[in-house]
Amino acid sequence: MGYRYIGSKDKLAATLINKIKRKCPAATSVIDLMAGTGLFSLALRKEGYRVIASDVMTYSYHHLMVNLKLNHAPKFDGLKELVGSDDNTYENVLEYLNQCQPELGFFTKEYSPSGRPTAGCKSRMYFTSENASKIDSIRRIIKTWHENNQISDVEHSLLLHDLIMAANDVANIAGTYGHYLSHFVQRSTEPILLRPSVFEENDNTEGHEIRRGYAENLAPLLTGDVCYIDPPYIKRQYAANYHILETLAREDEPEAIGESGLRPWRDQYSNFCSKVRIRNAFDLIIRNINCRDIFISYSEDGLLPIDDLMAFLRQYGNVELSKIKYKRFRSNNSKKELELTEYLIYLNKNV
Repeated sequence: MGYRYIGSKDKLAATLINKIKRKCPAATSVIDLMAGTGLFSLALRKEGYRVIASDVMTYSYHHLMVNLKLNHAPKFDGLKELVGSDDNTYENVLEYLNQCQPELGFFTKEYSPSGRPTAGCKSRMYFTSENASKIDSIRRIIKTWHENNQISDVEHSLLLHDLIMAANDVANIAGTYGHYLSHFVQRSTEPILLRPSVFEENDNTEGHEIRRGYAENLAPLLTGDVCYIDPPYIKRQYAANYHILETLAREDEPEAIGESGLRPWRDQYSNFCSKVRIRNAFDLIIRNINCRDIFISYSEDGLLPIDDLMAFLRQYGNVELSKIKYKRFRSNNSKKELELTEYLIYLNKNV
């Protein structure tokens, strides 16, 4: 299963954590302010840190629940009569969902070639009709189980996490969900299949916090020894480019707008994707967060040239810059270079 998200720092996690350890050896808690996939939060958890993680996207919340709260499969006690009461209840639950009968629902109508979009445009091809109708059935069952208190909140998050990952595997997209491909590629014609998540078995699952909302609004409410900020750095908005995953996470049926079928997403607009607003967004976070040691990831592709960003950050304290060569996230038709320079900025705030 793959996350397929732009900007994921999974492959840089060890480098980032080593930098935190060198600069802040006494730190025991880290704020992962724009946590995205939750993979860096998981890496921090594995290193023994208490993690305070947040993101504006709902799908991120469910990834974080799995990565920070679970070190083994939950028991799914409320479903044992339905799926079997042996020691593999989680796997039985997934098998039950994988074997459920397809149904014609929102995803079939809006995101498959056999659908008739409400917007009146041509049928969309994000998923085959078979996979879209299977998604419709699976998401309805998961939602019903949760509404009927047959599964707990963390079990609910785990199943939505698994569904999102499975949808990523068969989505007919080049890289993001900004638009679909005009012909189904081989990967997208495979039947959708929920697979068991693999859990990090260490015991550090207590004391973590997970918040959902804008970083600028949450900053005054969060306290930690270290803060890590991995903001969007280009104009591409996550809320628009991952709208289908957000719909899976929210379990709703929003208006699907235009040829791409975007959900209304302005409630999750990031100011970091705007040259006009990015400085104010940084200012609100840095001034208000209850943390003195701040690490910021940025990129040579960023809206702000690195020299401009460094000059801006010096008003808050001492700053240091490290450069890391990193494999670029590229869609299938991208002409960009394979490598880019990632920047890691360390800011020690003035008292």
